[in-house]
Amino acid sequence: MPIQARQGPTVLLRIGAGPKFLALRPAAAGEAPSISAFGIAVENFSVDRATAALAARDVSAAPAGATKPGPKQALVHVRRADEGGSPDGSTRDLFVADPSGIVFQLHDPGYCGGSGALGTMCSSVDASPKPGIMAVKDMSHFTIAASDPTTVPFYLDLFGFNPIAYQAATPAWGVGGVHFLMFIGGGGPTRAGGAGRPGGPGGGRAGAGNAPGRGARGGGRGAGGAAPAARIDHACMGMDDFDPAVVTKRLVGYGLKEQQGQSRDPLVTYISLRMPDRGGAEGGTPELYFTDPDGLAIQLQDVTYCGGGGILGDVCPPLPPL
Repeated sequence: MPIQARQGPTVLLRIGAGPKFLALRPAAAGEAPSISAFGIAVENFSVDRATAALAARDVSAAPAGATKPGPKQALVHVRRADEGGSPDGSTRDLFVADPSGIVFQLHDPGYCGGSGALGTMCSSVDASPKPGIMAVKDMSHFTIAASDPTTVPFYLDLFGFNPIAYQAATPAWGVGGVHFLMFIGGGGPTRAGGAGRPGGPGGGRAGAGNAPGRGARGGGRGAGGAAPAARIDHACMGMDDFDPAVVTKRLVGYGLKEQQGQSRDPLVTYISLRMPDRGGAEGGTPELYFTDPDGLAIQLQDVTYCGGGGILGDVCPPLPPL
């Protein structure tokens, strides 16, 4: 993956033809590696219009001096030349935290993490020094483990998402095309009106940006009945001509360990079969995961994957809006 932009110590790795990217930054002292944010692209984006719309829905401005927004807060970060922005301070990045505290960025569809008022100017791209063992083409989705029951209604109110597929009772909330978000844990109502189906693969995609992440899959309650910490459980990228056996062979050849069961140990890969009771194909829709050196989980699927049925998970018949 080429580096399409740099924001101080953060490198933005181009996905496919861009401008979508995977952002990698060094963890601060004492900070556990995580998928810290994801991005949602907004047509005709304006920071001022977006912040006004958020304020109308009880999203307050983060306190002065804050480095990240708290739950139901918005933060505008002025990114200058030392972070890849414009020297005049015209590059403004908008970050929002949902009721569970999960952070997402709102930006223009052409956002590449560069300079200019919309962050759409990336003048130089540093090619990878050697070819990769496989190519990713697109983002697919993010799976979010939410802790606040108003989290899903928050997204539906802001963006009007509708389900494009169901995995058991858990909706894949369509963001655009085959891209989606999925919420596990206690984020809000499901098709059956429950609190969300704990655990299981699948997840959500939005916009053009994200960063790497950690967290054991699953929902439900922790010890003593306490709700688990909210997190972005994993991200998924799409590739052409996805073949789980071929991808597994390449990952193992690169040095990852193949496992039969799901794990968040570093540098492992495994396949989970999503059966018909969770919207998968007869015999199971194969969903492939691997972990990086920090144990952060990434799913790989075909670019047509929509979280639905069929061998590729690409069967998502039209569903009525909620």
